[in-house]
Amino acid sequence: MAEPDLPRWAAVADQLTWSRRPDAIFQPHGRYGSWFPGGTLNVVTNCVDRHLPASADQPAIHWEGEPGDRRTITYHDLAREVEMMAAALRGLGVGTGDRVALHLGWLPEAVVAMLACARIGAVFAVLPVPLPVEALAERLDDLAPRVLITQDGAWRHGTIIPTKARVDDALTAVAGVEHTIVIRRTGQDVAWYEGDRWLHHLLDPFRDTAGPADQAAQPEPPSGIRSTAPATPPVALPAEHPLLITWLANRRGRPVTAVHGTANLLAAAVAVHRYGLSPGGVFWCAGDLAWIAAPVHGVLGPLAWGDTTVMFEGTLDVPTRRRLWDIIDRYRVATLLTVPSVLARLRGWPDAAPPEPDKRTLRRVIAMAEPFQPALRTWIADQFTGDPGAVADAWGQIELGGIVTVDHPVDAGRLPDTSPEIIDATGHSARPGTPGELVLRRPWAGTLRALRGAGAGDAYEHWGHPDQQYATGDRVVRHRDPANAGDRLEFLGRIDPVVSISGQLVSLAEVRDVLLDHPFLAAAEVVTRPHAKLGRRLVAYVVPATDTIPGTALAHELVEVVQETLGGLARPSAIHFLDRIGDDLAPDARRRALEVIAASITTPTPAHITWARVHAAAEIKSGHLNDGSNAS
Repeated sequence: MAEPDLPRWAAVADQLTWSRRPDAIFQPHGRYGSWFPGGTLNVVTNCVDRHLPASADQPAIHWEGEPGDRRTITYHDLAREVEMMAAALRGLGVGTGDRVALHLGWLPEAVVAMLACARIGAVFAVLPVPLPVEALAERLDDLAPRVLITQDGAWRHGTIIPTKARVDDALTAVAGVEHTIVIRRTGQDVAWYEGDRWLHHLLDPFRDTAGPADQAAQPEPPSGIRSTAPATPPVALPAEHPLLITWLANRRGRPVTAVHGTANLLAAAVAVHRYGLSPGGVFWCAGDLAWIAAPVHGVLGPLAWGDTTVMFEGTLDVPTRRRLWDIIDRYRVATLLTVPSVLARLRGWPDAAPPEPDKRTLRRVIAMAEPFQPALRTWIADQFTGDPGAVADAWGQIELGGIVTVDHPVDAGRLPDTSPEIIDATGHSARPGTPGELVLRRPWAGTLRALRGAGAGDAYEHWGHPDQQYATGDRVVRHRDPANAGDRLEFLGRIDPVVSISGQLVSLAEVRDVLLDHPFLAAAEVVTRPHAKLGRRLVAYVVPATDTIPGTALAHELVEVVQETLGGLARPSAIHFLDRIGDDLAPDARRRALEVIAASITTPTPAHITWARVHAAAEIKSGHLNDGSNAS
């Protein structure tokens, strides 16, 4: 196993407050190596408590609700809220190593819950609010949490998602959850069952005064459940004690989760935040709470440095399409981290024009998680910052604990190096301008500590190459970048495309492989198409085997096979038939063309499509991309 960038990781470790300093930075053994052996610390000490002597009255969080309500939480407020929730969890029997599920949107209580779990050594996982009941039940069954924290309803795009009702339905198929803690967010009526607890009632014993008057009208929980546990100091935890569990794409329908360690994730968040993303000031991670960037780079990173972080509920076009600019202006946001598709949508809203240059507060804009098209990047530089060097493309993975590399980093000399290399199809280093797979030669502290779940045994291919430290599975091309005093990496997407469907990762290659196992098919390809409610759905294109009759019956059978093998979210919304799949189009161009055709078909009825039509769509798409108008 190669040695990590020890001097820079040692400097990062010096930025942390340890209960016991580690005996070493890294010890090579096993698949992942061991980071900070012998060291103990607590995330809450680092993200909250140590800032109180000098910054108790400084805002830690600015929060905006979709209906227009706002809260500013100081570091003093945050310390008190975390202490109370930690005591409440203790009172429900939650202890070190127990798992807690957070089925929450971007609420201040979500951050308090994360930190409360960290304070007592519990392990948390975030379940996306949009998850349908079936997927929610699957994740709860896989996680086996002792406590589930949800909300009565969640605002999203002007409507209320019935989160509590979905949880109730999911729990009918899941055993072992002892308590469901409910946050009163929307005020809607909810059903009440044994084990349900209102959060404000659990916290009442620790408040100096009674809660808001409207809370008194809510149903009282069963007698005898109010916590009387005293507040306890943060638990000194071993460096690799589990902190966060995140889901990867299922393997053959079997769940796989990544377990991230406490000091591992904190060290990576600290390094990336100050040396890669933000020079200081107000920071905003505009993305879903279940996105790994949210807890790592939207919470741990800025709070560990004592910065102010911004959080918002809902979407950026409600109440108006100027919401992003309003939030940036109101809180003087200096650094924005989001995905390119959000920025592309903003560019398409003429009623959401950026402010005049003399009124700009943004100093940096960073995009991640999707390919960042050059035309969009140029527009961001022109309209947001006025400086191309202030626009950056970040790359990372769930397995690595979030962001790892950033072009145009804040302080390249302090950001730990992973020695990235691009390998071509022959296994050799690719020349600049030639795409290949990204390989990291040196270990990264944020790397997961374990894989768990029924499909974990199939998920180790990242470490399957004896001469490589970590094969990312991402296609990358290296460009000469004189302005950045070195090379710039452009990320082109997954070799095995993985997409998020209702908050759950689905491998397109795995869906294709299941289809190809069917005896009546000769070839198959799977792509995505936009969907109003779920964000996107899968569409499969198949070539029938010789003497096979393509039609509705076969399409229905194929859909059922996928659902049976991989689960409902991997189920194609439509099956279309191709006469052949030619080798005259590169895989990326073929998928883009098939996506164009999928978006033009408005009914689920199987269509019969010629390869000539695919080729024509590829040519149109290529021309469209070349003019820069499709940057997204």
